[in-house]
Amino acid sequence: MDTQIPWLTVAVLVPMGAALGMPFLPAKSGRTVRWYALGVGLLDFAWLVTGLWQGYDPALQGYQLVEQWAWLPQLGGHWAMAVDGLSLPLLVLGALVTTLAMAAAWRVEHRPRLFYALMLVLYGAQLGVFAAKDVLLFFLMWELELVPVYLLIAIWGGQQRQYAATKFILYTALGSVLILVGGLALAVAGSPFTWDMAVLRERSLPLGLEIFAYLAFLVAFGVKLPIFPFHTWLPFAHSEASAPVSMVLAGVLLKLGGYGLLRVNGQMLSQAHQFLAPMLVVLGVVNILYGALTAYSQTHLKKRLAYSSISHMGFVLVGLGSLHDWGLQGAMLQMVSHGLIAAVLFFLAGVAYERTHTLDMGQLGGLAPSAPRIFALFTAASFASLALPGMSGFISELSVFLGLVDAPYNALFKGVVVSLGAVGLILTPIYLLDALRRVFYGAPGAAVWTGTDANPRELFIALSLLVPVLWVGIYPRSLSDWSNPATTLMAAQWQTPAVMVAQPLAVPPVLFSTMHQEGVGLVGGQ
Repeated sequence: MDTQIPWLTVAVLVPMGAALGMPFLPAKSGRTVRWYALGVGLLDFAWLVTGLWQGYDPALQGYQLVEQWAWLPQLGGHWAMAVDGLSLPLLVLGALVTTLAMAAAWRVEHRPRLFYALMLVLYGAQLGVFAAKDVLLFFLMWELELVPVYLLIAIWGGQQRQYAATKFILYTALGSVLILVGGLALAVAGSPFTWDMAVLRERSLPLGLEIFAYLAFLVAFGVKLPIFPFHTWLPFAHSEASAPVSMVLAGVLLKLGGYGLLRVNGQMLSQAHQFLAPMLVVLGVVNILYGALTAYSQTHLKKRLAYSSISHMGFVLVGLGSLHDWGLQGAMLQMVSHGLIAAVLFFLAGVAYERTHTLDMGQLGGLAPSAPRIFALFTAASFASLALPGMSGFISELSVFLGLVDAPYNALFKGVVVSLGAVGLILTPIYLLDALRRVFYGAPGAAVWTGTDANPRELFIALSLLVPVLWVGIYPRSLSDWSNPATTLMAAQWQTPAVMVAQPLAVPPVLFSTMHQEGVGLVGGQ
């Protein structure tokens, strides 16, 4: 073990252990349960940040804070955890958003011990996914985080919660199976048998095997990201989940899919990634446009925000498929930026629901005079989501486009992708500003605002998410310096081999036909 203090292991196991202590708390004392869970979340967040601050050097490449013990020797598994520039920002994001989500659930009265126990298990499991250095451990943590989400939706969700929870678990369980299939294919394809990500990354495998594993992982992570057409579980899950669960779902759990694509598809399967990267770019553009167009057609506020998430996650795919350091940096920034922005938007939607008992924008309207603080916070979050300059969404999406402009693709392909992506950027303010208009402006709707404006607890939660959005937008190096060594190392391993020519598998037939007639390859074109 390379470090004396197991910072990551403690950060993963403490919330899970604390969840086991929940049944011993007074059943009728919801206040005690809430403070217990929030205290564990705050202490774990502080522990994680302290460990990363003391033991992580952002100037170094590769894994740091490595913790490894023999575990499940019959299966060849190790309890192996480490952190690098790909996982560090997401570890901090996950701990922050989940802690704030537990604070947002302050008014949960139905079975609070079970609710907060599930939130704590989810807290530890998602940190385990980001910190895992072993594919088997990654899979087990991935599986573990599914159970709390299913129960949190099925028990504390809306009227259609059973349907939403069942659809969620069916889609994501399929993805889990494919993670295991892809991981086994890599583990047995060489000697010795191993699940170690660092060892698997260095292996030279046949292109056909890499492509098989790549596609299995792409579907698995694409369900969670989500990628069209594996996205249909998300709008239902968001619309039926309570606001705190939606905060974690949009702020952290979608990022598990993006992180998996970066860590496994991009880093461990680099040969297949170079071959299939154009397909990721095309899928990303489809996500951007489909999510934006569908969002505008939604009248349910949380469904509109859910489709907005689908659109924004398309930029992660484009950045990863750009095969360029700028694009990778943009993908990392987009995941963190969207995690913060989506969490605050869903939180504020939940606050509005508590006061009006509806999220149907047809029944809302004219709420700004009754809730000026909520109106101001929702406006700021919407501006961040539509990539207003000076906020994190702008720098992340700009980095993705800059990476694509310098990507080793044919000029026609890049021009079409950039143009379609720009259309998505134009659509985003249309559906977000339309939501602002319908909820806060105009004549009052049928829904009546009951209760006060945002209270101190709600202001603290919203500002804790919005301040980092503004800070990263003004000073993006505060985040990119931590991830830059990892993204630079990943981009450097992507060399352009001879096999990388225009392929009908990788691009739409029309683009392929045009480029073939011009005598120009898709990758490496002048």
